[in-house]
Amino acid sequence: MGKTIAEKIFDAHLVDKPFENMCVLKLDRVFCHEITTPVAIMDLTEKGRDKVFDPEKIKAVIDHVTPAKDSKTAEQGKILRDWAKRNKIRDFFDIGSNGVCHALFPEKGFVRPGYTIIMGDSHTCTHGAFGAFAAGVGTTDLEVAVLKGVCAFYEPKTIKIELNGSLKEGVYAKDVILHIIAQLGVNGATNCIMEFSGTAVQQMCMEERMTICNMAVEAGATSGICMPDTVTVDYLWPFIKDEFESKEAALKEYTAWASDVDAVYEKAFSFDVSSFESVCTFGYKPDQVKTLKEMAGTKIDQVYIGSCTNGRISDLRIAAAVLKKGLDNGKKVADGIRAIVSPATPLVYRRALQEGLIDIFMEAGFCVTNPTCGACLGMSNGVLANGEVCASTTNRNFSGRMGKGGTVHLMSPAAAAAASLAGRITADW
Repeated sequence: MGKTIAEKIFDAHLVDKPFENMCVLKLDRVFCHEITTPVAIMDLTEKGRDKVFDPEKIKAVIDHVTPAKDSKTAEQGKILRDWAKRNKIRDFFDIGSNGVCHALFPEKGFVRPGYTIIMGDSHTCTHGAFGAFAAGVGTTDLEVAVLKGVCAFYEPKTIKIELNGSLKEGVYAKDVILHIIAQLGVNGATNCIMEFSGTAVQQMCMEERMTICNMAVEAGATSGICMPDTVTVDYLWPFIKDEFESKEAALKEYTAWASDVDAVYEKAFSFDVSSFESVCTFGYKPDQVKTLKEMAGTKIDQVYIGSCTNGRISDLRIAAAVLKKGLDNGKKVADGIRAIVSPATPLVYRRALQEGLIDIFMEAGFCVTNPTCGACLGMSNGVLANGEVCASTTNRNFSGRMGKGGTVHLMSPAAAAAASLAGRITADW
């Protein structure tokens, strides 16, 4: 019987099976940020276990509230900063070099096919785009991972999501994953891994694959995952070129992780993305999805472009293209609308500057912020007031996500940019 990519990764990393269906896995990477990790650090320190299993395999960043907005967030940053220094964690990204974790770490080449990765952050599933098993965990699991380099998971059950066809103009990866979540529901993939395959996925760049894997957790999945291929190798080549004689050799090794044709799945779904329309969420769940045409005219107060879902350079290019078209026709951010863009990493910011994208955003009337997660979880740099509505490229829309009493409509960067010019949700750009 064939195996899925997740089953192959589990087999290769298995340390122990203490209970039926429970697997203790050796970890290749442990990612940390300043919101969830300090709790684990303090607990370990109090127990006299202020050490790490391997400082080379731990990567840390201050990204959720950066720079610190108050004494509490400053203290969280200090705890992580001091811990990284004490434990000689070389890859620690502080103010000036920091970016949104799930954009920064792949950009640095820290993710590879076949890896096991955990982090105290639910959107760690983003890294499955590279053919890795990556999952968010709680504080106890994070403590064990930091200390021992292992983590326990149930044996993987995989849901196959086959995506074929080609996207229409104006339809993007964000629309694809929102369509899928709408079909599966917020609990449709609970305790499962969502494996994305098909011609449509093969046509996606790595940043698009990261977008769809990023939101697998919104359907309840433990992780999202894509098959490694030439696109994966091309993205990673600057980091792996000294490890392989050629790209072909890297591809041969990486594709060995791919699911077998006779692998057994928990469930399987097939979608023709050619039929997909531009969409956004309504209500307070990510499976509440309507087309932009159905939502057209919906009032908004703010537009936010950024996050680990859609803050990469390709996302900014898409949004800037919509804004440039508007500027050419005499349009800017509509009166009464606050528009914010947060490039996900310093490299994204620099590229956006070099390509003239930041000029376009600013000319249109956007506020450009440093890389941060802040607005996405209602902590800084774009928090909503009670009753306000945001058109956002982020990943969660539950009540109060971006601020108490605020409402969030999730959509693509193009749709968000168009909404900023129209002053409302629109299907026209």
